[in-house]
Amino acid sequence: KVVYVREGNRSVITMSSDYRGAAKDFAMIIPTPKVLKREQVGTVQPETITHLDSYTAPRLVEYHDHDPCYEGYSEPVVEPALIIEESAGGLSRRKQEPIYRRADALGVKIKGKFAVGTYDILILAAEQSDGLAEFLTTEGYKLPEGAERVLGNYIEVGMKFFVAKVNLERHKAGEVKELPPLQIKFRSRHFMLPIELGKLNSNGTQDALFFMLTRKGRVEPANYPITELPSNFGIPSYIEKDFGGFYKALFARAAPSQGGIVTEYAWDMQWCDPCAADPLSREELEELGVHWLKSGDSPAQDVYVTRLHAQYTKNQMTKDIAFRVTNNRENFQGRYVMNHPFVGDVSCKAGKEYVQELQLRLRKEAVQLSEVTGWPARDVERKVRASVPRGYW
Repeated sequence: KVVYVREGNRSVITMSSDYRGAAKDFAMIIPTPKVLKREQVGTVQPETITHLDSYTAPRLVEYHDHDPCYEGYSEPVVEPALIIEESAGGLSRRKQEPIYRRADALGVKIKGKFAVGTYDILILAAEQSDGLAEFLTTEGYKLPEGAERVLGNYIEVGMKFFVAKVNLERHKAGEVKELPPLQIKFRSRHFMLPIELGKLNSNGTQDALFFMLTRKGRVEPANYPITELPSNFGIPSYIEKDFGGFYKALFARAAPSQGGIVTEYAWDMQWCDPCAADPLSREELEELGVHWLKSGDSPAQDVYVTRLHAQYTKNQMTKDIAFRVTNNRENFQGRYVMNHPFVGDVSCKAGKEYVQELQLRLRKEAVQLSEVTGWPARDVERKVRASVPRGYW
C-alpha cells in the first residue's frame, strides 16, 4: 500500500508493506531521484493507512425488502462491508560494521546513514550495478534473480537508493511489533513510482494499492491503461458470505489482461455518499503529507483522493509507473447493493406482485453477476435458488 501526496513538484510517499516473516529478514530498497536527508524520512502510524484503506475500499450496501402486504414502511438498513487483500515481498539484511570502507571499494557511496524509529536507513549512490549488487549481498541482502539488471537501469538514469532495515534491538524494545509504514519527502518534476525491484521479489501475481492525494482531481497512470471497477449494481444475497471472493473475481475480470491499473475510488474527501468510514481528520491528512490545509478550512478542504489498484506478474508492466494529475473531479466508488428478499406472508395482491418483480430482479442479478465475474451462469443460478424461499425463483 502506497500513499502518494503530490502538489506541484513536491512528493510525499508513505509505504506500507504486507510483509510476513521475522523482522530480522525484512528490508526495503527504493530508488529515489534525490539523496534524502534525515529530515526527509519518517514513519506513520499504521492506523492512518488502515483508515484511508477503509474509507476508500469497495463496499457492500445491504438492504432488506419490506413487507409488501404491510401499508407502513421503514427505511432500509444500510451496512457497509469492506474486504480487500494485498500481498508484497521483502528483502533481508544483517548488520555489519564498519561499512564505509567496503562500500568505497565497490564504487558505492553512502550518502546518508541514520535511524528512524525502528528502522536503520542507508542512502546509497553507485557507479555500477555489479558493485552495488555485490555490496548489498555482502551486507546480507538477499537479492532476487535479475536485481543487478534492474539496479543498473536505475543507476543509468541517476537514481539513488533508499535502503531500510529493522533495528532488532529497538524493534524488540518497542510496544508495537507491527512494522510502521515508512515515509519519504522530496521535490522532483517526475511523478512516478518504481516497481521493478518489488516485482523481482514476488513469487507470483503482485497487488499494489495506490492512494493518491492531490488538490486538483483524479490521478491516472500516464504510461499504462486504466479501467474503472464495475460498480453500482445489485448482487444476490448469498454473496454476503463471500464478498472477498466476489471482489477478486470482479477485479480479475476488470483488470487489463497484460497488467494494468483499476480505479476503485475517486472522491473529494470533504464528503461522500455515504462513507464506508469516516473521512480522515486534519491530523491524519497532515501526517500523510498534505501540507496545504489552512487555518479555518474544513479538515479535507481541497483534498481529492484516488484509489488505484494495480496487479501484475514479473513479466507484466515492465516500466515504472508514471502518473499525471487531472482536473477530473467526477465522483466514483466501488459500490454493490444487496437486497434481501422479504420472508413471510405474501398472499395479498401486492405480495403476489412483489414475488413477480422479485423473480425478475433475481434473474437479472444472476445474469449480471455471471457477466462481471466470469462465473458459470448455471452455478450462479443454483446458488441464488438455494438462497431464497421456495417459489421466489
